[in-house]
Amino acid sequence: MPQEQYPHRSTMQTSEGPQVYKVGIYGWRKRCLYFFVLLLMILILVNLAMTIWILKVMNFTIDGMGNLRITEKGLKLEGDSEFLKPLYAKEIRSRPGNPLYFQSARNVTVNILNDKTKVLTRLVTGPQAVEAHSQKFEVKTLSGKLLFSADDNEVVVGAERLRVLG
Repeated sequence: MPQEQYPHRSTMQTSEGPQVYKVGIYGWRKRCLYFFVLLLMILILVNLAMTIWILKVMNFTIDGMGNLRITEKGLKLEGDSEFLKPLYAKEIRSRPGNPLYFQSARNVTVNILNDKTKVLTRLVTGPQAVEAHSQKFEVKTLSGKLLFSADDNEVVVGAERLRVLG
């Protein structure tokens, strides 16, 4: 387009020099932006510090957490532990040569379930008695010899010598 259409444009250079336009955020808006960035950085550092502190206090490692270790065969729990809700496990055993302790303020109940989660056998050790609920109850020696057996129909005492007091 010809230059005559733009009368405000001049081809002559002025003595003032080129005009500089400020681009960006200035003043109180810039200070607020820096403040929010600084606040965000402080929050990130506090969050990171608290996360590291929780990992340290809970004793998280690659192998597990606290006394709980993850092994190839499952979970391994070392030391004293407290369960607030029922514990479901396929197998519970102690280290070889060490006893396995169960301690409760009320009772310890062991349930044997079938595939449909129906109770087949129950052993309850309470403060007053030890109860076994099953179809048959047997007491055997280490060699496998039957000492005592009880079911709905009969009670068998299989000891070589029987001593009854009272």
